[in-house]
Amino acid sequence: MRVTKNPDKRKLPTVVAVVKWSKENLFSSTLNTIASLTIIFLILKGLGPLFKWLFVDSVWEGTATTCRSSSGACLVFLKEKFVFILFGFYPRELLWRPIVSLILFIGMLWWSKEPRRWSKRLLWRWVKLLALIALLLKGGLLGFESVDTQKIGGLPLTLILAFFGMIFSYPLGIILALARSGNLFILRNLAICYIELVRGVPMISLLFMASVLFPLFAPEGLVLPKLLRAQVAIIIFMSAYMAEVVRAGLSSIPKGQYEAADALGFSYWQKMRLVILPQALKAVIPPTVNTAIGMFKDTSLVVIIALSDLLMTTKTSLKEPKWLGFSTEAYLFVACIYFIFCFSMSCYSRRLEKEFSSRRKG
Repeated sequence: MRVTKNPDKRKLPTVVAVVKWSKENLFSSTLNTIASLTIIFLILKGLGPLFKWLFVDSVWEGTATTCRSSSGACLVFLKEKFVFILFGFYPRELLWRPIVSLILFIGMLWWSKEPRRWSKRLLWRWVKLLALIALLLKGGLLGFESVDTQKIGGLPLTLILAFFGMIFSYPLGIILALARSGNLFILRNLAICYIELVRGVPMISLLFMASVLFPLFAPEGLVLPKLLRAQVAIIIFMSAYMAEVVRAGLSSIPKGQYEAADALGFSYWQKMRLVILPQALKAVIPPTVNTAIGMFKDTSLVVIIALSDLLMTTKTSLKEPKWLGFSTEAYLFVACIYFIFCFSMSCYSRRLEKEFSSRRKG
């Protein structure tokens, strides 16, 4: 005889669960109800005109003249400039290369998100993938036509600057945090000077120095691509902020953990690698991701040194005379792209927090 579960213990239906959550969080008291209804009213009042502008009155077919005679959004502009905004001045006949690179990169990010896959094998896969992406974007080997790095722009450039900025600034930040928290006088003071000096200047100044001043002081004959110089400036800048985030995590670890590691006879590096850093880095996941999100958005500052990132290609697309006046559509489109990536990082951060917390409790 088949035994059925008690229906009272079944999971609440989605609609009932939403109603229950709303009652507990939005309408739990008179003041809470008034505030919730007021906010909902303001949101609906603002979304109505936006929906009408973006979907009802929008222009999907026609020309710039057609758009100017309409009160809605000019989606014709986005259709016309979509490729340029995403890929900049990259040669159109070779456009498949950045498209394939983006697909491979985002796919690998998605595949790597599971902590159970984090290993040395994954690291080597990333090295191979990045080498393949570099070959596709730059070319010059294995029969691939060479492309000037100045023509690499749009979304690929933004992702390159952000990804390598995160990958290299994080370990450098850990080293700086360990040096600043250590007992070696010279290393501690050098780390303090580096962190405070870099945090005391805006990123724009470092980008300017990397673009303009570095070539003046570089040895004769040494010419580095502007993209590489900008990447180094971003890494230098963000490593100082990552160092302070990691140092906060180190400070949050109870003194007993240090003493227990010393009692087990661990060396300094064993203590840090096996006991202290794993706990400290887990504790600072939220501020780490917050810093990473800030860096992802700050890559737009490279426009001042004439690198065609996503924001620069958007600005350039608006300079064509016939498309003047459609900046709202352009920047709204770019804002959606930035939001998707930043929101994804935020969601992934919360997932890692929950997963590591459940492991700790288990």
